[in-house]
Amino acid sequence: MSLDDCPIRPALKVIGGKWKPVILYHLMNGEKRHGELRRLVPGASQKVLTQHLRELESDGILARRTYPGTVPKVGYQLTPLGETLKPVMQALCLWGKSFKDQAAAADHQSTQA
Repeated sequence: MSLDDCPIRPALKVIGGKWKPVILYHLMNGEKRHGELRRLVPGASQKVLTQHLRELESDGILARRTYPGTVPKVGYQLTPLGETLKPVMQALCLWGKSFKDQAAAADHQSTQA
């Protein structure tokens, strides 16, 4: 199989990166406003957060909704295509927790020796 035929490549192109999986994790339970996402993803700069949100929207994973008002508010939610990522993200969460627990147990054992 050539590198171009590898099915993981298009998936990582869409959800790969330091902050995209974290953004998707927070949107799995419903719409979040831009300010909420800034608080939930404090390590990402404003520029990077906005860039990732735009890329996810461009890829059809997120929908952006603007609420009119004196100060317009923007919300983001998963599209139907984005909803199909929920099982993937849930599996990653389970794996991450298991890995973290195993690493902590291994670290504990090495400090006991």
